[in-house]
Amino acid sequence: MFEGQPQSEIDALMKANPEFRLLYQQHRKLNKKCMDAQLGVLPIDDVTLGQMKREKLLAKQRLLRMYESTIN
Repeated sequence: MFEGQPQSEIDALMKANPEFRLLYQQHRKLNKKCMDAQLGVLPIDDVTLGQMKREKLLAKQRLLRMYESTIN
């Protein structure tokens, strides 16, 4: 998700900000579930998959805003 950004910055933000850490973990879980569903490993209906994708996108947008606010 943070391609091009130094992992050290992400790690430092996760240590300093518990909200960022929890949101980051939530995004990773949702991403894995979405991938598993698309591969057919996780049986899930299209409505639930769409909802998970929206939640994942909202989490990503919030994470990016939090990250950008710390580097500016």
